[in-house]
Amino acid sequence: MATLETQQLDEIIVNTRRKMLTMGGAALAALAFGGTTKAEAQSTTTGDQDILNFALNLEYLEAQYYNLAVSGVTIDQLPTPIPVAVNGGTAGSVTLKPSFAKVPFASSIVAAYAAETAIEEGKHVIFLQKTLGKVAVSMPDIDLFTSFNALAALANIGTAFDPFASDANFLIGAYIFEDVGVSAYHGAAPLITDKTNVLPAAVGIHAVEAYHAGLVRTVISVFDNGVSTGPLSTMTQAISAARSKLANPDPDPKNAITVPFTTFAGTTADDLGVQSAAVGLNSSSTTTTFPSSTIANTDLNALGWSRNSTQILAIVTGNPATATSFQGGFFPSGLNGNIA
Repeated sequence: MATLETQQLDEIIVNTRRKMLTMGGAALAALAFGGTTKAEAQSTTTGDQDILNFALNLEYLEAQYYNLAVSGVTIDQLPTPIPVAVNGGTAGSVTLKPSFAKVPFASSIVAAYAAETAIEEGKHVIFLQKTLGKVAVSMPDIDLFTSFNALAALANIGTAFDPFASDANFLIGAYIFEDVGVSAYHGAAPLITDKTNVLPAAVGIHAVEAYHAGLVRTVISVFDNGVSTGPLSTMTQAISAARSKLANPDPDPKNAITVPFTTFAGTTADDLGVQSAAVGLNSSSTTTTFPSSTIANTDLNALGWSRNSTQILAIVTGNPATATSFQGGFFPSGLNGNIA
């Protein structure tokens, strides 16, 4: 698969990393804190290095998932190892199913997507480690076994789920990660103050995440022949509902706004699974609608969703956004660093 967009992104990141490390906390807080206001970003961050370490935790997670799927080993066991213990720190462990084996890919398309993404996520880990230098955090404990089982139970799709069992299961696992990244970077864009250096990098990362998410959703739709009630599409709808439930607690104590806790469709949605829909072509008349799929995860105005860091933490740890601490899910011991 083509990697031109990734090469362009890498060039942007390399050219701007020195600038990023010398910026004030507000701009990089915007990048990591997504949908928070500028005042909230300034008050909740303790520095650029903390923000980048927050990102590094998430990159460890994705790099491990994709490389295990493709190569069957953790990133520190690759032919060219990626360190997980840095600066004298102790790396956490990666919890896997006792009978773990890499994905037995049957589709060359899915295998190619997985391989490309594994390489990209590994590069992101290395980039952040080098950028942070002596203050980079080591990898925290990561759970890629019970976390998926817990999410399956939360989404009411069963008591156990193995994302490494097949192409289809791998796509569902990737679906869990990619949409979350897209929503995080969308929330960052309007808050970034450096429009020359940081904004292009953020938009570039957002674009790559969106490419991946769109590809995953497209292939899932193809697997189900575009039918909303297909097995994979049904799972994505349940997962999207679970993500909304975690990210949008009821009520919102800050604004005293009651957010529906169980309604995740139409005007109350902030996450839509893969499904077919009637789409009008330049007309609101039902006689001119055509079947389509929700490849783009958008609101009613065809705008992508945005989330703040608390909402992202809620999703990856399996705690509601109102929680006072975030441990569990994919990060059973929490994240390393000052933002967790």
